[in-house]
Amino acid sequence: MRLSKFTNKLLSALSCDQLSSLICRRFLASVSAVFVFFQFGFGYADEQQFVTIGTAGVTGVYYPSGIAACKIVNESRAEHGVRCSVESSLGSISNIRQIKSGELDFGFAQSDWQHHAFLGTSVFDDAGAFEDLRTVFSLHAEVATIVVRAGSAFRSFEDLKGAKISTGSKGSGSAASWNALVGQLAWTEADRENFTNRSSSELAEALCGDQIDAYFALIGHPAALIEETQDLCDIRLIGIESDDVNAFVEEEPYYMAATIPAGLYRLAEPVGSFGVVATVVTSVEMPDEIVATLVAAVHDNFENFSTLHPALNRLTREDMVAFEAAAPLHPGALKYFQSQGLLPAD
Repeated sequence: MRLSKFTNKLLSALSCDQLSSLICRRFLASVSAVFVFFQFGFGYADEQQFVTIGTAGVTGVYYPSGIAACKIVNESRAEHGVRCSVESSLGSISNIRQIKSGELDFGFAQSDWQHHAFLGTSVFDDAGAFEDLRTVFSLHAEVATIVVRAGSAFRSFEDLKGAKISTGSKGSGSAASWNALVGQLAWTEADRENFTNRSSSELAEALCGDQIDAYFALIGHPAALIEETQDLCDIRLIGIESDDVNAFVEEEPYYMAATIPAGLYRLAEPVGSFGVVATVVTSVEMPDEIVATLVAAVHDNFENFSTLHPALNRLTREDMVAFEAAAPLHPGALKYFQSQGLLPAD
């Protein structure tokens, strides 16, 4: 094993004249080992590619989905040299902004905020279009959900005007989607005056402790947040349906009609609402091989991946490319999906 010139010069400068032969040999061997470690150990580390995925709060679906994806990537990192870690965040909007600034490599994002970021509209108006934003793959549907206490007088979406509603953490995709919805429906300032922005970890106790009347979340089902709330008190889920809501949903390419299935949370009947699609995004600057590594990790281990959270159970590999997102597919993802026959070669 050849040492660097610097190492050889240092070792040659050391003299054994003042030391016993045995001590000298041990000393030089130790110094050599240290420099070999630094030269070759760190050289190996330099070959590793470290990437971070921004998710959301730990009670949602993004966080365990990110954990699952990184776990699969890291299990085979000796083969491809990519090491993956997950970062809890405020969600879609924060993830996109941090990808743009270079603080994150990948991130989960709702289809509506991916759309606005790519075009530079809504909350991204001041920042301008993020034209380098790219889609990596799509995942589950997230349904707009309102939870109230079972004994409350709130029976419909319109009943919530003026109520104490937590609409999601400040800066989160859920909060921004709620504001877009009620803005489109022309709710007055009086209708909105009791809105709050509690974190997801606070919602169950806040609702059951009568600190808020309801909370709103765009979330995949079944959701740990709602199950946690149900463990603390009896709840009811309110549908988000009306002619105005339906018109709002139909106008936008990133929304779709959705339902919360009967049987979940002991629901006797499905609850109608609207929803978005969870997507994973990155920047066009992310190397193709790294993107392909992440996509392959999820695709090739899809059966295991889809069992790691109940909201992923109904997914298929085809769902990874079924949604036509605003941001184009990253070239690394595109090439991989083409190689697997999920997209045409042209």
